[in-house]
Amino acid sequence: MKFGPCPVDEATGCILAHKTRLGERTLKKGHVLTLQDCNELSAAGENSVVVARLEDGDIGEDEAATRLGLAAKGNGIVVDTAATGRMNLYAEQDGILVIDEQAVTNANRVDPAITFATLANHTKVADGRMVATAKIISFAVPGAQVEAAIEAIHMAVRICPFKSHNVGLVATELPHLKSVTMDKTRRVLEQRLRPSQSNILDEIRVPHSEPEVAAAIKALADKGADFLVLFGASAVVDRYDVLPAGLDLAGGKVKHLGMPVDPGNLLMLGEYDGKPVLGAPGCARSPKENGFDWVLDRLIAGLEVRPEDITAMGVGGLLMEIGTRPQPREARRTSDAPKIAAVILAAGKSSRMRGPNKLLAELDGKALVRHAAEAATNSGLSQTVLVTGHRADEVSAPIADLPVTVVHNPDFADGMAGSIRVGMDALKADTDAVIILLGDMPRIDAKVLNTLIATYGAKKNNLIITATAEGKRGNPVLWDRRYFSALKSLSGDVGARHLIAENPGFVAEVEIGAAARLDLDTPEALKKAGGVLPES
Repeated sequence: MKFGPCPVDEATGCILAHKTRLGERTLKKGHVLTLQDCNELSAAGENSVVVARLEDGDIGEDEAATRLGLAAKGNGIVVDTAATGRMNLYAEQDGILVIDEQAVTNANRVDPAITFATLANHTKVADGRMVATAKIISFAVPGAQVEAAIEAIHMAVRICPFKSHNVGLVATELPHLKSVTMDKTRRVLEQRLRPSQSNILDEIRVPHSEPEVAAAIKALADKGADFLVLFGASAVVDRYDVLPAGLDLAGGKVKHLGMPVDPGNLLMLGEYDGKPVLGAPGCARSPKENGFDWVLDRLIAGLEVRPEDITAMGVGGLLMEIGTRPQPREARRTSDAPKIAAVILAAGKSSRMRGPNKLLAELDGKALVRHAAEAATNSGLSQTVLVTGHRADEVSAPIADLPVTVVHNPDFADGMAGSIRVGMDALKADTDAVIILLGDMPRIDAKVLNTLIATYGAKKNNLIITATAEGKRGNPVLWDRRYFSALKSLSGDVGARHLIAENPGFVAEVEIGAAARLDLDTPEALKKAGGVLPES
């Protein structure tokens, strides 16, 4: 490829190197100049332009990127159409991303103009997440170099899909460990198993002793568990502590104890009768990412985890606060209308109301929760889900006659994230997007929701639509399905605002005025709006 200034009258068929203004139109970088373009440039007084001119054997950037991306594509991967020398690769199913790291490195060393980047090896990914990108730096590269890179990177990127397992849970007890903590531990494990459609076959709680642990392991295996997780009432601090010794006594094998991932150091990897056994570190009682997730996810995907795999996890194994960062591909809209659902959050304790439940307060003769439900059901949405928690029966009563799916969040006191997860889990499998509403915002009506829906369909990169009040973001927010996995992974009471901040290129704002930030969560706010408190 030759690159540099070229007389305009010789530039027909060349590739324009830089964006150029031409009268009322703009010739973009990478544009192939036509005879008409060159005539207009000449008429505008341009004598030369900077171009790239392909030589025999050269391959253009888009074709080269396409060939590289298709060569790297393994099982469970789909690709988009190359543009500006880039082709992106996406996961076609939930699972673990598996990279042939040496193959990728070898391909990147063929020519500086040929590049291939991926997520970290063994990253947990959801269907639709971008996992790799092939990018050609120059406008063209020699065909021989492309062929060498293709040979090096053959099927280097694949997805190992999650597989459903029947998991047996052994939990030991000591006087200091509350049953409520053990109950929450089970729920957190169920949450971790949900992406793979795995379930807890049974839980056996036993005293913290080796014989009891051994007996529980045998009993769960006999029941048909094909995967075992052990939670000890106290941390494993030695190879011959209760959990590893209990596995020994049952006839199993401890393959490795400890890992260079923090949190997660005190993990035990073992085997019983050919079934994986994980001794969970204490941090696995929390939903936050830790070393337990790294090993659990690989095993659930059917990947072998060896001691040498665990000892190789140290680089990058110091885990800080890691935000979930979905990387959505451009939505592939079809001519069919997208199926959009609503999730109404109505589980809170209304603590700022100092007694009464705000969702039962009346405004314009209707309970606040009914205002939200009517807005959703009058918007032509495919499904409306109401998540209850505190005083669930009372909250659901005002909307009993509406076509609303009511689901309960037993952990409503833990924060908003749990209610979002419960609501998301209730959505139909073919849902394309979801609008998340708060139950105490009565000025959000069907017109507002329909405006969000229209904005979602207006441009292919409009994947998050947020309502604003004088430019300040509020509620409700519409989320494309590319973010469903991230929404289901939220924890605590922080909501999903960080996801909006992390994805500015996919956010569209809809100005709706004060309604976007008006929530009636105090007696004073309710009175000012003309509402009436219910009897507490």
